[in-house]
Amino acid sequence: MANKGPAFGMSRHVQDKIDSKYDAELELILVEWISRQCGAGVSKPEAGKMGFQAWLKDGCVLSELINSLFTAEKPVKKIQSSTAAFKQMEQISQFLNASEKYGVTKTDMFQTVDLWEGKDLAAVQRTLSALGSLAFTKDEGTYNGDPNWFFKKSQENKRDFSDDQMKAGKNVIGLQMGSNKGASQEGMSYGRSRQIL
Repeated sequence: MANKGPAFGMSRHVQDKIDSKYDAELELILVEWISRQCGAGVSKPEAGKMGFQAWLKDGCVLSELINSLFTAEKPVKKIQSSTAAFKQMEQISQFLNASEKYGVTKTDMFQTVDLWEGKDLAAVQRTLSALGSLAFTKDEGTYNGDPNWFFKKSQENKRDFSDDQMKAGKNVIGLQMGSNKGASQEGMSYGRSRQIL
């Protein structure tokens, strides 16, 4: 955490709400996947939210992770551990840029301060989950994890219909439109008729 005092009032309430979104079970899955994906060069963190943050905070593990998903040219050229805050944040930014190039959408990305200051580690989990799902979906042979850990993203299912098929489809009444088969409301009454006195 940064050098900030404890939050009070509304700030505390908001931070507690953000902290409640952190998933300890997802943490275990992500740690196992990252360890498998990066190989023996990456050690596992201490259990818990703070251990997870400290493990990823310098950006080196994240950079190793994104590099392991690329086959040819590695997106993060220089991975070096540093105690300087701006170097750590720069390493995290490189990971985020490389993730975006890999295909993770901007809405799934966390902000650098979310990880570095520990403000929203649930957002970090969401980004890593999106990256894992994307790696599993791409099926390029670089994903080293259990297929049950991440869901497979939907893919385009483009169809080509001939002109004859398109013309034939214009004459079909879809089942969603329904049909009343000649029914009418003749003879139907709803409740009692109005009494005029």
